[in-house]
Amino acid sequence: MGLYDRYLALRVRRQDAPPPDHVALVVAERDLLERGSYETLETFFRWAFEYGAERVTVYVSVLDEAAVPTLERSLSDVTAPREMAVRGPDDRSRADAPIQVSIGLGGKHEFTTAVRSLAGEVEAGDLEPDAISEEDVEQRLVFPDAPDLVIKTGAERLSDFMIWQSVYSELYFTDVNWRDFRKRDYLRAIREYKNRKRRFGR
Repeated sequence: MGLYDRYLALRVRRQDAPPPDHVALVVAERDLLERGSYETLETFFRWAFEYGAERVTVYVSVLDEAAVPTLERSLSDVTAPREMAVRGPDDRSRADAPIQVSIGLGGKHEFTTAVRSLAGEVEAGDLEPDAISEEDVEQRLVFPDAPDLVIKTGAERLSDFMIWQSVYSELYFTDVNWRDFRKRDYLRAIREYKNRKRRFGR
């Protein structure tokens, strides 16, 4: 680790504010086609847990669904420091692991599926419409946990990412492309997060 990285690490550790408990990363399908992209992802996981995160979610936006099986195979070979759950566009089972990866499972689709599930329960007489709560929706999402910090590389656009879960998340955009993402870039995101005053919609 270079001198500047050590300086940033010291600054981050000395800040009184707590680090994000749940860090989310948004990358594009094309980002993972770059040489070394999966090695960077492995390193990213280590950084996140080293600096206080308890959960990491990676959202891979996909334009061509034919690429999903290849992405799933490649991600299954990633060396992760903790258990990892990978979900694709058609998955319905809840992801409950310290590392969660969404491949092309858009937020609109995930939310729509949760609403359809609730509608089916109402129709079956198992649930009263007036009794439906936010918790009921969250229990039917594939990725139920809300990230504290969302990091987007390459551009200021989130695409269709966790529209329910990230409503109160802190968003951090960097012009650095994923292939060039380094520890200093992660530390800058954490430093920025710690400097913000979270309002949670208030």
